[in-house]
Amino acid sequence: MIRALTGSSTRHAWKVIAVWAVVGIALAILGQAFVYRATQSGDAGFLPERYDSAAALRIAEEDFGLRPDADPLTVLVARADGAALTGADERRIGEVAGRLARQRVVMPRAQDDPPLVQDHSQVPRIGAGATAPDRAFRLIPVELTGNPQDPGVQGTYRAFREQARGAFGEAGLRTGFTGGLATTVDTADAEETRTMAVGLAMTGLIVLLHVLVFRSLAAALLPLLTVTIVGGAASGAVVGAALLTGIDLAPSTPGLINVVLIGIGIDYFLFLLFRFREQLRAHPGQSGREAAAEVAGRVGTAVTSAALTIVAAFATLGVASFGQFRVLGPAIAVAVLVMLLGSLTLMPALLAVTGRRMFWPGRSLRRAPRAGAAGGLGERIARRPVAHAVAAVVVLGALTAGAAGVRMDYGQGGAGGERTAATRTAEEITRSMPAGASDPATVFVEAKDGAPMTAERVAGLAGALARVPGVGQVAPTVLSENRGAARIDLVLAAEPGGQRARDLVAGPVRETVRAHVPAGTEAHVGGTAAVFADIAVAVGEDLEVIFPVAAVLIAVILLVLLRSLLAPVVLMVAVGLGFTATLGAATLVFQHALGRPGVDFTLPLVLFLFVVALGTDYNILIGDRIREEMERPGPARAAVARAVRHTAPAVATAGLVLAASFGSLAVSPQPGLQQTGFATAVGILLSAFVLSVVLVPALAALLGRSLWWPVRPRAKAPAPGAERHARPEPTPVG
Repeated sequence: MIRALTGSSTRHAWKVIAVWAVVGIALAILGQAFVYRATQSGDAGFLPERYDSAAALRIAEEDFGLRPDADPLTVLVARADGAALTGADERRIGEVAGRLARQRVVMPRAQDDPPLVQDHSQVPRIGAGATAPDRAFRLIPVELTGNPQDPGVQGTYRAFREQARGAFGEAGLRTGFTGGLATTVDTADAEETRTMAVGLAMTGLIVLLHVLVFRSLAAALLPLLTVTIVGGAASGAVVGAALLTGIDLAPSTPGLINVVLIGIGIDYFLFLLFRFREQLRAHPGQSGREAAAEVAGRVGTAVTSAALTIVAAFATLGVASFGQFRVLGPAIAVAVLVMLLGSLTLMPALLAVTGRRMFWPGRSLRRAPRAGAAGGLGERIARRPVAHAVAAVVVLGALTAGAAGVRMDYGQGGAGGERTAATRTAEEITRSMPAGASDPATVFVEAKDGAPMTAERVAGLAGALARVPGVGQVAPTVLSENRGAARIDLVLAAEPGGQRARDLVAGPVRETVRAHVPAGTEAHVGGTAAVFADIAVAVGEDLEVIFPVAAVLIAVILLVLLRSLLAPVVLMVAVGLGFTATLGAATLVFQHALGRPGVDFTLPLVLFLFVVALGTDYNILIGDRIREEMERPGPARAAVARAVRHTAPAVATAGLVLAASFGSLAVSPQPGLQQTGFATAVGILLSAFVLSVVLVPALAALLGRSLWWPVRPRAKAPAPGAERHARPEPTPVG
């Protein structure tokens, strides 16, 4: 089937290219226009209602009118001269806030806005607020709506910020802004130049690597263009599927998909390019179309298995209880399947059309290739497999030791966040009020007996909560309009995103609620600290299911591809060592060296899926080539040396490209993405340079053809006419 698909693509190359160009560009445009309509802001909505904070969110939406896409802000208003607020100041603050609550905020428009852009102009919801005990400032709660990652929503916030600054400034007052949307926008503004520079640097690195390897402009630029088209189609397909099914994507999903697609897309094109160049060198009389068909058919099998490994790994996230994982898995699986289709159709078609011109103006096709560093490495591994295997295990083991004492960080930023105007405003608030003043925990009490809810009915619960150590203040009870529920806001004496706040909410606060909930009612604790406390539980439960299921699925794919019982075990042990070594390296850097509270709570799962699935790609490539070489006459160790010589350059180049792709996330202002980018880049480099080109070949040299038990490869007779086209392969130099 794979050979039929690749063969048809090379025979009808121009038609395939035309279809991909039209469909890919159309889907890319649609995906860009609708991506923010398909994403959900926040994490609470991704928890099932069996979790306490999710049940609290339901009450907030049904009884108190909280909008699912709400972006709460806190505006700090103080005197410009730094003096304490007077009664007259507070009256002016109330008057200005009232005017702003009636004033529509118009979303700015730009010439470079994507088509079909959504209009986020709106009237903000503004509350009464509270004055600090020392009267240094007054805090005004504001609510805008929309996905905070959407540039249109960010522009609307900037417009509101300017309106508020101007209105309060005319009254002789200064303002500060904090909250999730304010932090997101301030960080995006601060990082705009660096993000662009990193993107250009990554693109330049990919082009430079291709130029150095292939000595060709076409081979340097065409893969990027191809991956851009296919990646745009894949992203559009994911966004379209999300809109059609009504499934909301997590805000980080589109960015992760782009990184994954760039990395694996370039990888797959590289695998084809290296093998295509090898084919043209060995068969100088063969046409480019014939060579492309033969290479795509052979490499297509390995690429398909590699892609299905990623799909299988991420598909296991579909069983997760935490919705952010459950959505991420199918989204990346769909995107990878589209990239696989492009690898089996568009990429072979481009090779067929360009032929030997793909490597112009280089002269690499005119001369016999030197064995080079890869040939020397293959010879050394073949001669001393035990030494190389031990050295690889020592390196991986030393890094694995760093994972001892690893802790999970369920915060929203921690020590690694950018210090922006929003964070400085939050710090100013904590100097006069409890740390959780701008983001309180909330207890929702819902009547279940049909009796109306009153403040007196929950007075006992409010009093008990006020006595909980760590609760700095209990706000007056607020009743819903239908008197079916009550809300009690708790100002914690701890940063809402920190471990102390999560422990406080998950422990004493919830215990107090359970002990003092009024008869005939049901109570739930919500807010940032409660959400992340529940996420911690959900993620722990999910990891216990996802890890073994993903490992079994990957092992089955390897079993089918390699037609062996022993080889999949060897490869899985290798990638397992790579995973633990990567987690250890991340722990050493972020938890121990940089003093973070721990590693991001999503990191173990992301590393397991990316490092194991993507690292298996390289092992599949080297394993498939070792088996192919062992089908030729001669000693097994000589076959391993040839496999390393031919495959190591492709794996090394692909590993550098993929590591650069993920490494671009390491400069993200979001600490979670920083860790994901750094750790995944390290894991990919370990997979490419330690596992695939050293450990796996060394083990193959030790085990010989018995590695493929029970179906051991046997020497095949040369294909008819092969002698007529083939150019003799030079003897490798050690």
